[in-house]
Amino acid sequence: MMTHFTYASAISAVLLLQGCASLRASEPPLFQPDAIGHNYVVVDGDTVAVSFLPPDESLRHGRLTERDFEEVASELGVEVAAIKAVTEIEAGRTHEGFWTEGKPLINFDLGVYRARAARRGINLKKYAGSHSVIFNRPNTARYGSQQAAQQARLDAAMAIDSISAIEGTFWGMFQIGGFNYARCGTSSHSDFVRLMSRSERDQLDLFARFIRNAGLLPALRKKDWRTFARGYNGPSYAARGYHTRLASSYAKHSKK
Repeated sequence: MMTHFTYASAISAVLLLQGCASLRASEPPLFQPDAIGHNYVVVDGDTVAVSFLPPDESLRHGRLTERDFEEVASELGVEVAAIKAVTEIEAGRTHEGFWTEGKPLINFDLGVYRARAARRGINLKKYAGSHSVIFNRPNTARYGSQQAAQQARLDAAMAIDSISAIEGTFWGMFQIGGFNYARCGTSSHSDFVRLMSRSERDQLDLFARFIRNAGLLPALRKKDWRTFARGYNGPSYAARGYHTRLASSYAKHSKK
C-alpha cells in the first residue's frame, strides 16, 4: 500500500519510526529514493511515500482572517478597528487585496510614473506611440475591468523601465506606493512586488512595517486621524475628507 505524507507529517513519521521497534533491519533506510526519484519509508511492510512540500507558513494565501488582524494589531500596539479603518478606506468594504489570483490591487499613477521616470533619465516622449496604453485613461471596455486596464498600463510601463513603473504604482489593499519599498522593510523593488503579490497577510505585514518606518504609528495608536491622514495620504488629505472617513470607519469597526 502506498501512502502520501506532506512535509510536516513526514517529519512526525520519521521521529516515530526512528524509535519504532517494529522496523526490520532488512527494510530499506528512511527516505530511500526509488527508481523515479520518489522518497519513501517502509513501515511494517507498507511503503510510505514522502512529499517534501514547503511548510504551510511559506504558502500564504487566501483572505485575511480576524486572527491576522489581531496578531498585527498586537505587534503594533494598536486597535484592530484602527487597522480595519485604513483597510476599508484604501481597499473598500470587501477588504480585498487582489483583483485576481497573484495580481494585487493596483493604482498606476501616471503623474508619479512620469516623475520617477524623469529622475532615472528616461524620456517617455519617444514611447508615446509604441506604449500609448500607459498615457491614456484605463480602457475598461478593452480589458474588461478597471484593474485589468490598470494592469495593462503597468505591464507596458514595466517593459520600458521596471523601477519607475513599480515606483509609479500604488500596491495592494493598503495602496502603498512602490517608491516606499524600503520603508516597507524590503531589500529591493522586486522583493516588494513579490510580497505584495503573494498574500493579503504579506500586504498587511508590509503596511505594518511602513507605518513604523514612516513615523505614523503614534498617530494610529492615538487615533489622531488628521496627523495620520496627512502622513499617509499627503497634503491634499483634507480636501478628500480622508481623515473624516477614517474616523467614521474606525467608529463603525470599534462597535463590532
